[in-house]
Amino acid sequence: MKKITKIAASLGLVSCAVINIAAASDSGWYIGANLGQSMGNIDDDSISSQLMATGVTSVSIDDNEDDTAYKLFGGYQYNKNFAVEGGYFNLGQLGYTATTIPTGTLAGEASISGLNVDAVGMLPFSKKLSAFGRLGLSYTQTDDTFSNSGVVPVPANTDPDKGAFNYKYGIGLQYDFSKSLGMRAEVERYRINDAVGNDADVDLISLGLVYRFGEQKSQPARVRKERQVIVPVPVKTAEYCSVLDIEFDIKQQEVHAEDIEKLAALATFMKKYPNTSALIEGHADNVGTSEYNLKLSQQRADSVVQYLINQQQIKASRLTAKGYGETRPRAYNTTSEGKQNNRRINAVIACVDDIAGLKVKSTRITMALEVEFDAYKHGIKSKYRAGLKHVAEYMKANPSVVAMVEGHAGSFVGVGEDRKRVSTEESMKISQSRAQTVVNYLVNDLGIEKSRINIASHGKTERITYGTTLDAQQENRRVNIIFVYSKK
Repeated sequence: MKKITKIAASLGLVSCAVINIAAASDSGWYIGANLGQSMGNIDDDSISSQLMATGVTSVSIDDNEDDTAYKLFGGYQYNKNFAVEGGYFNLGQLGYTATTIPTGTLAGEASISGLNVDAVGMLPFSKKLSAFGRLGLSYTQTDDTFSNSGVVPVPANTDPDKGAFNYKYGIGLQYDFSKSLGMRAEVERYRINDAVGNDADVDLISLGLVYRFGEQKSQPARVRKERQVIVPVPVKTAEYCSVLDIEFDIKQQEVHAEDIEKLAALATFMKKYPNTSALIEGHADNVGTSEYNLKLSQQRADSVVQYLINQQQIKASRLTAKGYGETRPRAYNTTSEGKQNNRRINAVIACVDDIAGLKVKSTRITMALEVEFDAYKHGIKSKYRAGLKHVAEYMKANPSVVAMVEGHAGSFVGVGEDRKRVSTEESMKISQSRAQTVVNYLVNDLGIEKSRINIASHGKTERITYGTTLDAQQENRRVNIIFVYSKK
């Protein structure tokens, strides 16, 4: 019989062994299944010619050229435009029954299934709808069966089978209901060998579901260089959290001697508040492999935890070490300064609400309260006034402490087509106004001596995010109030 062709899709899963490319926000593993219809063309003229060669004439040929088919697949999506996919397909059974003179019949049937690996290119039209095309290699197994009646002869081998490598290709549309679940509609063509020496094309039209495993979009850690930071908690209360920042040399995990003072102040904080706990986060730049950087960042976090346990007698149950490798940069890795900024330890401390009662030993470490602003604004929001009152109480309880009020601004306002760049002069001016407003409030409303407060305007020179979203721009528009303890 001439080649037989089908198309299928259904439920299932298959894993595709490919190498993970890090940091692509649209990357991840997925599985799926399609169910559909396979369609092939039976060559009736060829069948009639073969029968005539055996001395019989075909009167009619009844073709079965379509069947239910399915495929199971799995793959890895590298980015929004490319994925590699592998799977199993079953195109069902196709065949024919020929009636002849002298009286007799000849029936042939082929079952088609196999494995495939495809390169898939995707073209997003929107966040939910995209088109895709595929080109791949398949291994198809075709199992034939022949039977007869009357005077019609059958082939010497009534159950031939054939396995062969060949190509396949297709196009389709995908609609995503959510980040995890989507629907596909596809048309594919499989090239097969029908086990009796004929090559043919089989078309598959199918509909299926795709399930993506969790996507993670890590945000850059919210930290400050060379300082311990106290920032408002997300629920907008008068509580504060403490964040410690220590940087490392290239490929090193040992804590420098000058950073021991910072850890001592951190330990003092935790001893003052015995119910707090700390997550010690290790981070790395992108020099070296992702696996090496993940291991190095974990070693950095572990070294800090061991110091706090062994030298500062902080209970191990209050400390957790977690390495993030190069996945959470806070600066571009294109410069040596940016890379050093990313080689760091970030110690996130559970929140407390009694900073005025905190007494620390003299040290060069700094602590900061952060106040954020709307675009082009410098007025203090009411939600920060309670926090500034805590600052005043803290400075009154620690008369040796002086404060540095730093004003900051971002590079952009708005997103997409509405995004505008803020000039250097404009950002410097607005950051100066923000810092001065906070100083005036501390001095005039809360009774802090002006001689204990210094002011600095940084404009957009110390951004902590890239500013590509409204939330990120908000983080850059801020004032830091830094408490400095003079070293005795």
